[in-house]
Parts: sequence; C-alpha cells; structure tokens
Amino acid sequence: MGLGGISIWQLLIVLVIVLLLFGTKRLRNMGSDLGAAFKGFKKAVSDGESEQEKKLADASKEETVIEGEATREKDKTDA
Repeated sequence: MGLGGISIWQLLIVLVIVLLLFGTKRLRNMGSDLGAAFKGFKKAVSDGESEQEKKLADASKEETVIEGEATREKDKTDA
C-alpha cells in the first residue's frame, strides 16, 4: 500500500501517462513556472509581515492606542 491505498505501480502508470500526454519539456516549463510562483508568494508573505512589524513599531513609538488599550508612562513609573 502506498499513499491512501494507491500502490507504487499505479503511481508509476499515472506518471507514464502524464509524460506521454504532456512531454518532458512542457512538464519542465510547468514545474519552473510553479516554482517561480511559489517563490513570489513566499516573498510577498515575508514582505507583508515585515511591513506589518514596521507599522507596529512605528505605532508604539508614537504612543498611539492599539486595540483599545491605553497605557500611560506615568502610571508605569508610579507602580
């Protein structure tokens, strides 16, 4: 038994059929396009996270109210 009840022989037969239908060159192009898309997606996610962290850092420097919580520096020093 292989993945989910599919044997290795069934996977090999499907692979041969796909190779015959599309050809190796077209599959290689599709693979490189998929890899480039995945790389672009990861870059966009990391850029978005870094931008969000920068906004949060800027907001904390400006002492703005975030998510309805207000703190005063004077209260922190009195405690």
